Amino acid sequence: MSEVLSKYLPEHAVQSCFELIKANSVHLKIVNERQTRHGDYRKGLSGKHEITVNANLNKYRFLITLVHEIAHLVAFEKFGRKILPHGVEWKMTFQRLMVPFIRPEIFPHSVLPLVANHFRNPTASSDTDAKLAFALKQFDERKPDIHFIHEVPSGSLFRIKNGRIFQKKGLRVKRYECVEVQTGRTFLFNANAEVEIIPG
Repeated sequence: MSEVLSKYLPEHAVQSCFELIKANSVHLKIVNERQTRHGDYRKGLSGKHEITVNANLNKYRFLITLVHEIAHLVAFEKFGRKILPHGVEWKMTFQRLMVPFIRPEIFPHSVLPLVANHFRNPTASSDTDAKLAFALKQFDERKPDIHFIHEVPSGSLFRIKNGRIFQKKGLRVKRYECVEVQTGRTFLFNANAEVEIIPG
């Protein structure tokens, strides 16, 4: 298991993650990319704790996702199944489990302060923390034709993963206002949304 984990995690996080998995009797599956989630936790019918994490995540996002899902397991076991999935009990558990990993040997200096700040009050998804999400995405393997929406020139057309085409308009507070070409409807995009620019 340690050998498998070392392919997906920062080197100095492997042993601690292995111990967390062992201590909580986790059955870990590393799976193909899912568009809607980075990972999930469920208790199987047999009573086994099953956690899945997407194989395509960079090692820092993989670590955060794995600990996020173990926090669900630990919080449910400690506080009962009636707690909210991302409620106060889960937040406290996630913070406690994550603190030992917030170290310079594990996270690069460009990410470490953002991770530390995020874990003062962790959210259901690190993607909603725009600064942290953007910093983490710098370590993704990106296709050359994929850009962040903040890199798209105003007025340009772009395509999202499902093939829908939009025109970028302007910035509204922290998100970008874009009009879907086919319907004329306006949508708001996070600055770090990944899109494909359509050449003019």
